[in-house]
Amino acid sequence: MESTLTAKGQATIPKEVRKALNIGPGDKVKFFIHSDGGVSILPKLPITALKGMFKAKRHVTIDEMDMFASKSAGRRRSMTKVA
Repeated sequence: MESTLTAKGQATIPKEVRKALNIGPGDKVKFFIHSDGGVSILPKLPITALKGMFKAKRHVTIDEMDMFASKSAGRRRSMTKVA
């Protein structure tokens, strides 16, 4: 597939690519330049698209979060070298 660049630097995304990315008029895309010179294009998804992607096995209470944070902080302190 190919597309011709206009004088304004615009190109039409081929229909097959739009279909594969599930994008249409008004949707936004992001471009990523790789170190080898390659470029990737991905749809920019709204945060609501993540809903339901990660299913929690249970709810965590504030107390449980605090307990985990304090245990985690204690581990980091014990791993730090003292000069």
